[in-house]
Amino acid sequence: MITVLRDIYSVLWVDLRFLRRHWLRTLATSLVNPVLYLVAFGYGLGGGISFDGYSYLAFVMPGIIALTAMSSSYGGAGYKLHVDRLFYRCFDEYLMSPISLFSLAVGKTLIGVVRGLISTVAILAVGVIISPALIVSPLFMLILVSSCFVFSFLGVLVGMWAKSHQDMTTFNTLVILPMTFLSGTFFSLNQLPGAVKAVLYLLPLTHSSECLRAAALGQTFPWLSFAALLGFGLLFFAGCMWALKRASV
Repeated sequence: MITVLRDIYSVLWVDLRFLRRHWLRTLATSLVNPVLYLVAFGYGLGGGISFDGYSYLAFVMPGIIALTAMSSSYGGAGYKLHVDRLFYRCFDEYLMSPISLFSLAVGKTLIGVVRGLISTVAILAVGVIISPALIVSPLFMLILVSSCFVFSFLGVLVGMWAKSHQDMTTFNTLVILPMTFLSGTFFSLNQLPGAVKAVLYLLPLTHSSECLRAAALGQTFPWLSFAALLGFGLLFFAGCMWALKRASV
């Protein structure tokens, strides 16, 4: 167990050094989209509007936090791995080192989790100030950390799968971008037809948004969505292990 933890830290340490040198730039770039969404939707379109019994600002804030967790964790894990593989071509050194694939997968995932938590805690601090109705409970933080892990695993999986920069762009355009706007981040899924809602529940961000919103606003907690979110995490982790085994052959 100690050896596994040491190996995980060894993998994470390299990316932490990079993050430490560029933390201000990383934080600034990861907060641009959430702040724009907050201003455009929270204050612009949603000013003075009530939604499901809450102000629209209070309603949309957990969705923006879920969106920030997805974009920062996915990008923090996926893009760094993708660049290491295809641009610097240094990822093969990890595969040739005496480090288990489990430690490699978790180590590469943790940098995305760290970046996701830094970004979400920053936007959460803003949200608590402008919307005191938000409840930041241990359950809320558990969902937030779980979401960061889920989307970091997805980032590692896509970073291992993409064979070119175009592949990464294609996945972002076809999957990440639609998930950004269609997962109940800015609106309630109750407004949609049942068939459309069923399709959207196949997206992990939908479950992250629902769970964070319920925990933040004191609503009935959707435990089924939380179980689905964890299920996506296990699925993405299994995909990461499969991709690493395939690359190590």
